[in-house]
Amino acid sequence: MDMSDAVIVKSTRLKSVVWNDFDRIKKGDKCIAVCRHCKKKLSGSSTSGTSHLRNHLIRCQRRSNLGIPQLFAAREKKKEGTYLNLDQEQKKDEAFNLVNIRFEQEQTKDDIINYGSGNFDQRRSRFDLARMIILHGYPLDMVEHVGFRVFVKNLQPLFELVTSERVEADCMEIYGKEKQKVKDMLGKLPGKISLTVDMWASLDGTEYLCLTAHYIDESWQLNKKILNFIVVDSSHTEDKHSEIIMESLMDWDIDRNLFSMTFDSYSTNDNVVFRIRDRLSQNKLLSCDGQLFDVRCAANVINMMSQDALEALCGMTDKIRGSIRYVKSSEVIQEKFNSIVHQVGGESRRCLCLDNPLQWNSTYVMVEIALEYRDAFALLQENDPVYAMCLSDVEWDRVNIITSYLKLFVGVTNVFTRFKSPTANLYFPELCEVYSQLNEWCKNADDYISSLALKMRSKFEEYWMRCSLSLAVAVMLDPRFKMKPVDYYYAQFFGSGAPGRISDVFECVKTLYNEHSTCLAYVDQGLAWQVGGSSRLPGSGRDLRDRLTGFDKFLHETTEIDGTKSDLDKYLEEPLFPRNAEFDILNWWKVHAPRYPILSMMARNVLGIPVSKVSIDSTFNTGGRVLDRDWSSMNPATIQALMCAQDWIRSELES
Repeated sequence: MDMSDAVIVKSTRLKSVVWNDFDRIKKGDKCIAVCRHCKKKLSGSSTSGTSHLRNHLIRCQRRSNLGIPQLFAAREKKKEGTYLNLDQEQKKDEAFNLVNIRFEQEQTKDDIINYGSGNFDQRRSRFDLARMIILHGYPLDMVEHVGFRVFVKNLQPLFELVTSERVEADCMEIYGKEKQKVKDMLGKLPGKISLTVDMWASLDGTEYLCLTAHYIDESWQLNKKILNFIVVDSSHTEDKHSEIIMESLMDWDIDRNLFSMTFDSYSTNDNVVFRIRDRLSQNKLLSCDGQLFDVRCAANVINMMSQDALEALCGMTDKIRGSIRYVKSSEVIQEKFNSIVHQVGGESRRCLCLDNPLQWNSTYVMVEIALEYRDAFALLQENDPVYAMCLSDVEWDRVNIITSYLKLFVGVTNVFTRFKSPTANLYFPELCEVYSQLNEWCKNADDYISSLALKMRSKFEEYWMRCSLSLAVAVMLDPRFKMKPVDYYYAQFFGSGAPGRISDVFECVKTLYNEHSTCLAYVDQGLAWQVGGSSRLPGSGRDLRDRLTGFDKFLHETTEIDGTKSDLDKYLEEPLFPRNAEFDILNWWKVHAPRYPILSMMARNVLGIPVSKVSIDSTFNTGGRVLDRDWSSMNPATIQALMCAQDWIRSELES
């Protein structure tokens, strides 16, 4: 082909990285792609795509076997930092998608190998590998698997294969740098931090204590980060557990910035909470004298009551499982049962199914569906002498009632997990409905049912005694409700005693508001102390703050007497905000922060309380959280590094 009058086309529209190895030449009305390595000419038309060019590069004999990394070299040079990213067109064109991860590892000349027009960075590739293992939870020894080593060598012959010990050291280095970033971030937060405490276990029975920080950041986004994942001895006393937690708080330098801690609803946690709260209260570090500090997991108390209900159903669910297995044991029996279902007119759109005993909501579904076939099972027993496990009418009636309890618990739990990051205001109405229903169930004429209801209500009231104040304050900060739900439900629950209880809630609200008002005063005065922040007052300044606390309270009270309405008064006097499904409470407070500067600071701290700490993937689990088998065999320091770093990297990718 005569190329004498051909012109090289330089266009910013050539997005695919394959054009780093081709020149696009226009000759007349045709566009030709010329390989820079072997000078072979291929179609360069925009309608031809780039797949044929990519296939040529794979077969090109003159092209260095380092060509694959070269495909990305030019694109990476265009980035100001060392990032991996692909535009939308390339996502469709490539067989893989690279996530946007920030790499901040130091480079040395010895790590970089020059080849052709590009470079290969051994150190960066090593840390890419370590981050991949952390992010996806891969075993560290995968780097020593034969298949992996062959794959890497064929992909990039220049990469020096590493041992599992080297990868472990790289993971620890990543953890150290990421931890410092998290620590710096926590120190700059505009609000306080709430913690959750979870217990994990490995397959060999080793127990771990997991501390997670929850906070609302400066952009009014609710976030959480795992701070510690510590191995604990089952023989440890409450003193030891509280000591471990306090050491972690001081290590992260957040002991002065703590608002609440959420534990499971077990009495074994009582002494741990008491010791930590007592320690923090001695230094006057807790809001409202620690009244809002002790929070118990709402999903956990619902789960405990569900287990009571399932225990009451135990013998009956065994019969239901046996009945379902019998019907499904052969096609003949299944057809006979289907005929009976049609005969009794009990057609159901849902098929009988067995449950997973490790997921209590699946037991609810199994029993609920079985209730629809109640008449069919009774007739099957009359016509089949082999089948003799049908429930009696009394048992079916009890199953029906208890299943309605489970239906409520499943529904409430689904509300808790409907949002990825639920704020504290969501829980009060749902839990009040549970309390109301428990009171009704206790009135059942069947002693079997009423005794179950009393047992469940006892557990709930213990939870309510600890957490109702936090729940009520949180719902008050929802502009769609304010104090109205407290007035409504407390009148139902406590009758003539309701006004006193409502007054207790409002007094707590005012105390919390006054504390934030006092804090804001110091910010306005330019002192190095901020509401909920981690800035520290030097000795003399802090003494001054302590001495002037009473004066600031007096100043705040007399200002209100003089006729100036507080944020709290203005907020409560204004009409309720309309309710709608798309309402975002954090965005509402973000927008209204200039109007309510003190109350918005208070909202940032209260709405960030983790009322429920159960993750979506373990919401209905009957067992605890279990550590991955591959990671559980490593030493405790490495396990903590991997668990924390994985959480931090994942949250960075999701943000």
